Amino acid sequence: MPVKSYLVFPHKGKKEQLTQSLAKLQWCDVLPAENKDVLVLVTETNSEQEEESCLDNIKSIPELDHFTLVSGFDEKMTKN
Repeated sequence: MPVKSYLVFPHKGKKEQLTQSLAKLQWCDVLPAENKDVLVLVTETNSEQEEESCLDNIKSIPELDHFTLVSGFDEKMTKN
């Protein structure tokens, strides 16, 4: 189960709209910073196919300027 976190940056003046758009997406939890125009986005999917779909949905949001992966975890990689 991939769990990833991202820093998400809205276009100028679009933080609230971007927050609302991301909050509607399946597999996503969004946490807006209180003092900066940045969001923390945590995704949790059940497969790589769901992860790809999730990323496609994120990339399609017009209020999104850019986002960057901060951390990723996949429990498949921790089992030996």
